Amino acid sequence: MCGIVGYIGYRDAFPIIIKGLQRLEYRGYDSAGIALFDGNQINLAKTKGKVEDLKKKAKDISQKGSIGIGHTRWATHGVPNDVNSHPHYSNSGELVIIHNGIIENYEAIKQELTKRGYTFQSDTDTEVLVNLIEEVKKTENVKLGKAVQIALNQVVGAYAIAVFDKQKPDEIVVAKLGSPLAIGIGENEFFIASDASPFIEFTNNAVYLEDEEMAIIRLGKEIKLRKIKDDSVAYPRILELQMNLEEIEKGGYDHFMLKEIYEQPRAIKDTYRGRLLADQGIIRMAGIDQNMEKFLNANRIIIVACGTSWHAGLVAEYIFEDLARISVEVEYASEFRYRNPVITDKDVLIAISQSGETADTLAAIKLAKEKGAFVFGVCNVVGSSIARETDAGAYTHAGPEIGVASTKAFTTQITVLTLIALKLAKAKGVFSESRYHEYLTELETIPSKVEKALQSNTLIEIIADVYKDSTNCLYLGRGYNFPVALEGALKLKEISYIHAEGYPAAEMKHGPIALIDEHMPVFVIATKKGHYEKVVSNIQEIKSRKGKIIAIVTEGDEQVRDLADHVIEVPETLESLTPLLTTIPLQLLSYHIAVMRGCNVDQPRNLAKSVTVE
Repeated sequence: MCGIVGYIGYRDAFPIIIKGLQRLEYRGYDSAGIALFDGNQINLAKTKGKVEDLKKKAKDISQKGSIGIGHTRWATHGVPNDVNSHPHYSNSGELVIIHNGIIENYEAIKQELTKRGYTFQSDTDTEVLVNLIEEVKKTENVKLGKAVQIALNQVVGAYAIAVFDKQKPDEIVVAKLGSPLAIGIGENEFFIASDASPFIEFTNNAVYLEDEEMAIIRLGKEIKLRKIKDDSVAYPRILELQMNLEEIEKGGYDHFMLKEIYEQPRAIKDTYRGRLLADQGIIRMAGIDQNMEKFLNANRIIIVACGTSWHAGLVAEYIFEDLARISVEVEYASEFRYRNPVITDKDVLIAISQSGETADTLAAIKLAKEKGAFVFGVCNVVGSSIARETDAGAYTHAGPEIGVASTKAFTTQITVLTLIALKLAKAKGVFSESRYHEYLTELETIPSKVEKALQSNTLIEIIADVYKDSTNCLYLGRGYNFPVALEGALKLKEISYIHAEGYPAAEMKHGPIALIDEHMPVFVIATKKGHYEKVVSNIQEIKSRKGKIIAIVTEGDEQVRDLADHVIEVPETLESLTPLLTTIPLQLLSYHIAVMRGCNVDQPRNLAKSVTVE
């Protein structure tokens, strides 16, 4: 949530910052702003609304200057409006700041600053922070970098900030705690951003700040990196980015979400590429190989995640317990950290996050590490906070996911977790050699089967048109496909704003069946693997109450076809791999319904791609 972009160099800053903000729109936001220094004064424009609105607003200011900072805001303190938008000036007008995160003790600081004569134009914690920095700079008689450090030692909360001082026109100070911040390093220029997408066309070299680090970025000099708490010197580790510009453009698709749905065959293949050698009966995963004993000797595996990643964790629970015979608990990261969980050094915690920056998941990781557990990360973004905080891990290699509603993140997370489960099952000896090879061979065919599932798109679009005006929907699944039902309902809620609930099919009789009438669409996952006959019975119960049945079935199914109003086929596969296929039509259904309802598919209201605050 929120996006930071900054530039200092020899180019015009305005177009770089504007384009960078547009690249960060996927993170979710409700207002935008920009501040530029033209050599004499800071020129600021900000507005409620989108970056396009900001471009219009910025016509009223000078767009000159080769130094500037820009921001997209997701409201926390203060409603979305022009005044609360970032950047914010200090009272003197000398300092200007952009900020992601939350300053929890801002009210106490604001009261003290008010006593000292400071006034505030906005309701934000950010304006409090910039004035605190100014007060420290003035009373301590220190330079901007030192003032930022002292001020940040007085605040409680999370932040990624960029601060500019009119009196030091060749310098930007940045700092991070809990919210991501990357510095792109070019030739005689630097870029600042919440992730690398705003500057990937200019440089492949980046430094990702660690928590409680700050950097002084000056023209013509190397980055000066320091620890905020004790002022000790830190040394930047420059990463070479693997992302390319094509990956963050739409590539001819109407929306990023649709593009990313169709990227899943490639994304799944990229995720197991180099790891899965089916013909040799080998799975290579360094993070597991190097820590095999910790997994094999674990009392249990605890999976923590949020949202779609939590649903992938639920699928993994079935996979790990079924295939590897290891006890698994799946927890919402946001609840896990607050319920005083029992964790020991005999536990393994697997943290799942697309962005690798999810605040609640990071907090759960830190708690588990304090208790002595071994922590393994599954994330998509190289160099992200979770990748750095965990003891070991595996990347999903899905490529950048821009659409707020996760699609390829879900299937690639399941792919990684399946590889881990199979590797552990082999090591424990709970698989016969023939069964093990069957799984490896079948997993290798999944990308082509996903491609086949995508061929139902035209049929799905027709079905979407029938149900686009529904006000409630029910999603049902059993076993491995119960989490897919949850994920299907979440997708519909996220992007179409239709109320939807996912349930285990057998639980329908324990309450939800009361909702079913001729106006209620019920999406049922009824593949032939697993509890097929039980699901057929559930479908008959729905039909007898006049519910509208949309069934996801295995190719060639006739029994459900006779009962359902609409049938969408997916290729046959092993039961544990069915979620990789059954989720595809549900993603497409949500997409088409949302488009038909005129919703902003890639940037649904009130949502953010990466939730970096609680």
